[in-house]
Amino acid sequence: MQIFRSTPAPADRTATALTIGNFDGVHRGHQTLLAQVVVTARALGLTPAVMTFEPHPRELFAPAAAPPRIANLRDTIGALAGCGIERVFVQHFHHRFAALSPQRFISEVLVAGCQARWLAVGDDFRFGARRAGDIALLQASAAAAGFEVAQLHTVAEEGQRISSSLVRAALAAGDLVRVRQLLGRPYVISGRVLHGAKLGRTIGFPTLNLRMTQSWQQRRPAAHGIFAVRVRGLGPQPVLGVASLGLRPTVDDSGRWLLEVHLFDFGRSVYGQLVEVELWQKLRDEEKYDSVERLRTAIAADAARARALLHSR
Repeated sequence: MQIFRSTPAPADRTATALTIGNFDGVHRGHQTLLAQVVVTARALGLTPAVMTFEPHPRELFAPAAAPPRIANLRDTIGALAGCGIERVFVQHFHHRFAALSPQRFISEVLVAGCQARWLAVGDDFRFGARRAGDIALLQASAAAAGFEVAQLHTVAEEGQRISSSLVRAALAAGDLVRVRQLLGRPYVISGRVLHGAKLGRTIGFPTLNLRMTQSWQQRRPAAHGIFAVRVRGLGPQPVLGVASLGLRPTVDDSGRWLLEVHLFDFGRSVYGQLVEVELWQKLRDEEKYDSVERLRTAIAADAARARALLHSR
């Protein structure tokens, strides 16, 4: 996969079958759209591509009302690659970009930047300054600009639209079975192992620490609490463990979100290593304890329960 954070140089440009969106979570509704992009790209001799935005537009215009992220950018791109997408244009979303007229968006971004020759968008797609552009404008401009437009409809299951909002609701409820159904895969958070305060080691539960990305630090993550987990990237088989995704209120008042994982029967140093933490089942919400000893007792109970759940699955 090729990832571009600016317009590709002329030597790197290739005609694309393109779709545009945030693709937070890359759920099964997204996957249906992406499958059509890939099939069409192969039929027309184009490169299957996605344009996404960083930060998400709502995080720029209405940060207090922006929804929590389901996935970080690394995991989103990995999921897009798993769907067969070969190019991702990560467009930095700032006020200057948002002020582009719909016509300039078409000519400068879609045609010149992404080399779009076939474009798939949803029924409600809007673009350009003040969201003035719509699918009717795309269709009216397509022939002169040299691309085709396909209008795609949302994917529903039992009469309910599969959406990122539905995934967020399932994560907030701790219903990871439902999350797996909506995503078509386990819910995973990736990150590099960082040095922490090493408090867990002193109370008998050493942890791997994965700091949340800046976008997740600015708002509550879609998932939070104590989880039974499986960690990939440390060997040929996943390593089982228990994790806390939260603010650590007993020992930290910084307001910083952190993912801490205590692995069962694992003692190697893996600082700097990239790992994937699969949240398998939520055990409970995070709590604040009045002593480190009570925290240690709670972790011991969580670890025992997580071990039993993971070994019985």
